[in-house]
Amino acid sequence: MFTPSTTGPFWPDNTRLVISISMQFEAGGQPPKGTDSPFPPVDFPDSVPSDPATNTWFAYGYREGIPRMLDLWDRHEVKVTSHMIGEAARKHPDLAREIVARGHEAAAHGPQWRSQYAMSREEEEHFIADGTRMVEEITGQRPSGYNANWLRRGPHTLSLLQKLGYSYHIDDLSRDEPFIEQVNGMDFVVVPYTLRNNDILLVEGRNYSPDMFLAQVKRDFDELYREADARRRMMSISAHDRISGSPQMVSVWDEFIRYAKSRPGVSFMRKDEIARFALQSPLTLRESETI
Repeated sequence: MFTPSTTGPFWPDNTRLVISISMQFEAGGQPPKGTDSPFPPVDFPDSVPSDPATNTWFAYGYREGIPRMLDLWDRHEVKVTSHMIGEAARKHPDLAREIVARGHEAAAHGPQWRSQYAMSREEEEHFIADGTRMVEEITGQRPSGYNANWLRRGPHTLSLLQKLGYSYHIDDLSRDEPFIEQVNGMDFVVVPYTLRNNDILLVEGRNYSPDMFLAQVKRDFDELYREADARRRMMSISAHDRISGSPQMVSVWDEFIRYAKSRPGVSFMRKDEIARFALQSPLTLRESETI
């Protein structure tokens, strides 16, 4: 039975609860057709090279969504982690650089929107390295954190990430706090992601209204804030460029951030900052099981 530590500090600077926001920069990294979208699936013939309707939906992410969210984060002095698909950053380099210029973390999300779990070790190493190089060359920041497509990593992924210099990944839903596991006999941090506070799952997948999404994240926040009196707690929330960047969703995010900041001891941290703190803190959980 797990007995949480009741002696702090659980987080730096007397923080009670940390909120970690992922801003997914995927628009432009999707294949020209056959990508998940709100539109009914179509089996396009080879003579049709692309799906313009779906691609305009993605284009909203870089034309409107990310610029709107960047202004929101600035208003609240919040820093986030942006998982960037390499092709999205390559096609929109000024936007990728602007994200970093405003103080946000550039993390990796593969070179294209493509699954990697069935790749050979050699193929996957090239895949991860290509995405890493693309983000670093465009933003000037070498990624230290990784997110696989739909969290589905393969049997070689963690070993390759550590080999390529990564310090953490987010493809795990098993805890509400960061933890350490052993990869290649060395410490590797997990900064857990979220599905329950994820706009692509709730708003697009389950047709939540903006108010329903707000109610969901407020309830999650309230319970984690209560638990944080006795143990380390972290709230993870996901904001996709083409979904949370809409006017009504930015309004929801604005209201949630104000709500969270009204409680004492709440901080927003980038995932690389969380990983660094977790590595040096004696209170960080260490898992013997790697799922």
